Amino acid sequence: MRVISYNLRKHKASGELLNLTRDFEIDILCLQECDTTDLPETLGPLHLADATKGNRLGLAIYYRMDRFASHETKTFALKKSLHDLVLSPAHERLIGIRVTDKDTDHELVIGSFHAAPLTATNSLRRNQIRAAHAELLSMGAGLMTLMVGDFNYPFFTKNLTEHMKNSGYELSLSDRRTYTRYKVFKGHFDFATSLGLNIESVETLPRGASDHLPILVTAQYGEDYGPIQGITES
Repeated sequence: MRVISYNLRKHKASGELLNLTRDFEIDILCLQECDTTDLPETLGPLHLADATKGNRLGLAIYYRMDRFASHETKTFALKKSLHDLVLSPAHERLIGIRVTDKDTDHELVIGSFHAAPLTATNSLRRNQIRAAHAELLSMGAGLMTLMVGDFNYPFFTKNLTEHMKNSGYELSLSDRRTYTRYKVFKGHFDFATSLGLNIESVETLPRGASDHLPILVTAQYGEDYGPIQGITES
């Protein structure tokens, strides 16, 4: 399974999406900071599953309809930072989709996540990450889960890795930095957390019009997570 996550920088990089979809032959596309009123229904083989409705900085998920059957999508509001309360950039900071692989019958949940900005504390962002995992689990307890996005967590990631291990999740950083716009604020802003999946690689893709670089996550289904039977497409 190949998944791209991309923060579009207030939709400025939206013109790159079709080429990213085709060039990297992806199955899932997770977006942050997009204008959800200006998203196409399809991008090559990908179909728009759902997008947030009330955000100034929107979230969206696309998926391959020829590979996956979609059963449910949900958007979630998480604990707000002071930045959220004053400027209202993002009421909903998570969007999730539950799908079944038509070829293998594996069922999984995938989320696109956008944490509070650097003006908030790491403690608040850890709270948002924990809450986001809980919300995705509510869509299918015991299912394989992949959450990608802009975690806004470039500092003390080793500490975050330990928190993830304690909660049963694996945190996977990309091979190169994903944000280098400012000399001070640079590092791995965009990464993945997973449950029940084998993450083969997380690759930072070439820079586009955004201040974030897209990441490409390649994952395999975990051996302990077998096919789920009896699911019908909605």
